[in-house]
Amino acid sequence: MYRGKKVVVVMPAYNAELTLRRTYDEVMAQGVVDHVVIVDDFSSDATAKIAVGLPCSELVRHQCNLGYGANQKSCYQRALKAGADIVIMVHPDYQYTPLLIPVMAAMIGSGFYDCVLASRILGGRALAGGMPWWKYIANRGLTFVENCLLGTKLSEFHTGYRAFSSCLLERLPLHRNSDDFVFDNQMLAQIHALGYVIGEVSCPTRYFPEASSINFLRSLKYGFGCLWIGLRFRLHRWRVMRSWLFDNEA
Repeated sequence: MYRGKKVVVVMPAYNAELTLRRTYDEVMAQGVVDHVVIVDDFSSDATAKIAVGLPCSELVRHQCNLGYGANQKSCYQRALKAGADIVIMVHPDYQYTPLLIPVMAAMIGSGFYDCVLASRILGGRALAGGMPWWKYIANRGLTFVENCLLGTKLSEFHTGYRAFSSCLLERLPLHRNSDDFVFDNQMLAQIHALGYVIGEVSCPTRYFPEASSINFLRSLKYGFGCLWIGLRFRLHRWRVMRSWLFDNEA
């Protein structure tokens, strides 16, 4: 709990047997998390078996591999069903430190923000933390263009460590979004379209062999997808081309 608000952590899991328990233990050690939802996207390893043995958690298993975006959709649906007031997504690959959970919960619980991102770019330690140089350059370049197209001033659009208020999640038309990685970007564009302020907190970068990562070709596809979303947002705002992603914007 944070000031009487129920905090639920969601973990979109896929082949995370080596890091799931370590991530979970550190999540619960923060003392503010009431419940953990783990969604296993048809892993081929022992992820689901490990998840079953974790207390204060529930496991949702997809019967086939649906994709990262579809995994998140299941995560947020279950968190809201569990009565969450604050929902924090933490990847179970231990790339993002759970130590920031109390800070992110406080930022949402204060009422000042309905969305908080843990940015690997703020603080200037991304490369020192092991982020590959080509990912850093792509991250910075994409973020610059997206800020221009959306009219935002975020340091990073591409972090997987995020917190949301339940009120915001209930307003977002997440069912319209992709089941792939570009879901993350669509979600942020929709949040901005609805007029919500997005907060950020600096997050250390951690790269190691067990941490999940998409390959270069999928990264390229993701990058072009992000640019297309930004362009669709701008054309929609200019009333040049209507986009169903943003039809319900305030």
